[in-house]
Amino acid sequence: MRSIHILIAACAVLASAAQADDHGRRMPTQVPKAYVQECASCHMAYPPGLLPAASWQRLMGGLNQHYGSDASLDAATVQQLSTWLQTHAGTYKRARAEEPPPEDRITRTRWFARKHEDIAPAVYKRAAIQSAAHCMACHAGAERGDFDDDKVRIPK
Repeated sequence: MRSIHILIAACAVLASAAQADDHGRRMPTQVPKAYVQECASCHMAYPPGLLPAASWQRLMGGLNQHYGSDASLDAATVQQLSTWLQTHAGTYKRARAEEPPPEDRITRTRWFARKHEDIAPAVYKRAAIQSAAHCMACHAGAERGDFDDDKVRIPK
């Protein structure tokens, strides 16, 4: 009987760890309005857990040259968003296990490459997709951090 209790406890711990690991990709429940207004005006407001803290720090420090665009914000907004991004940055297994990705791009992380290794580069050039960074094209729940493989729908 004792071994059954140990087995049940072990399963509960593993389930909790798996949920915590998945939570890193989820959008936090409290999102600053400025994050949605400013970031989602040009691209998806990515869940902060998709990148490690060092990447978010560099991105927020270089908004005047944000991937070819000037995304500058006032100092107070930069501080507010930087603090929030640092607080919610990737600390789960995937983010801890790797160095910040090249150019601090989510699409250049090792886990992204592994999860998308079967996707031909031509797929990202389809009109309905346009880029590997356009997560919502294939993941309907991407803005909430829902990247469930069973819910993926790749546009033709």
